[in-house]
Amino acid sequence: MTSTHSLWQFLRREPVLSISFVCALVSAFFVPPSAAYLDYIDLRVLCLLFCLMAVVAGLQECGLFLVLAQRLLVGERPVRLISLTLILLPFFCSMLVTNDVALITFVPFAILVLEMVGRRDLLIPIISLQTVAANLGSMATPVGNPQNLFLYAHFSLSMGDFLSLLLPLTLISLVGLAAAGLYFGGKGWISVSFPEQVRLTSPKHLALYLVLFGLCLLSVCRILPYGILTVIVIVALLLARRQLLGQVDYMLLLTFVCFFIFSGNLGQMPAVRSALGDLLARSPLLCSAAASQVISNVPAAVLLSGLTEDWKGLLAGVDVGGLGTPVASLASLISMKFYLRSREAKPLPYFLWFTAANVVGLLVLLPVAARLVH
Repeated sequence: MTSTHSLWQFLRREPVLSISFVCALVSAFFVPPSAAYLDYIDLRVLCLLFCLMAVVAGLQECGLFLVLAQRLLVGERPVRLISLTLILLPFFCSMLVTNDVALITFVPFAILVLEMVGRRDLLIPIISLQTVAANLGSMATPVGNPQNLFLYAHFSLSMGDFLSLLLPLTLISLVGLAAAGLYFGGKGWISVSFPEQVRLTSPKHLALYLVLFGLCLLSVCRILPYGILTVIVIVALLLARRQLLGQVDYMLLLTFVCFFIFSGNLGQMPAVRSALGDLLARSPLLCSAAASQVISNVPAAVLLSGLTEDWKGLLAGVDVGGLGTPVASLASLISMKFYLRSREAKPLPYFLWFTAANVVGLLVLLPVAARLVH
């Protein structure tokens, strides 16, 4: 009974990993395991993800993001400006620290601020828009989310190629989010003060993490070999703060491995490859956006990357496709969990608001993405 309960708890905690493992296992019956499996796995992506997650955990531990947020919000300000700041913090921060880290940091902070100033009525619109903001802001850089990092490496893109496609979408998203934040942000003025001021902890460690983050960016741009970066990060953290190595999301790395195997095996099945290839040939953008609604955008990127050379349609599709259902981008589930755990949470209104914001975002950005792709 205990083992069954533990298994169920694991499935609830890691649904995507569980699904990816089953997919890889089933595909292995059609393509028996061999040394060719090693060719499926993109070691560069795994190493870069590992390094980025470890270093960002260090930056978060030093309180860098919360110090920034407090300094932006303290004082007497219009409610609309407070709301706009809370929405745009995850938008800009997700460009460097990924959408999930941005939401883990700023959604609880938004709940704290709005409850502190007696504006719980703004929780649902602000958290919904924060979620959209993190998912859209993260598409601006290769390190903003896992699917970007994977596709950037898989197709050996240049920064110019990447930005020429996604920067226009990011700018349109910024304008739309700013307009929504000002419209739904509430009226009046409020005074924001915090009972306890967050301070940076361990400036020496912070300096180290910033240097390591800079090295990660150099490796993403293919200036520093990823193998050398991985050794530097592991050695530096072992000497300075080895606990951070335990904070890496190894389940995400394992999920990537499983999907690498699954997508690699699918590529060896002529019938499946042909069917998916036909769908992608019609519209890689719509196909990848639709797949993201069901299996989320990271697995969709890995699965479809071996079946098309149209990197523009695939990249724009999985990034814009992060809007939509709650599972389209798994970072969206982080916000939902934080809100549902808050005092007097209202699940149905939150879901309706979240869905409306995502649908509007999709309707605006998909036509723009289609023009950019073609």
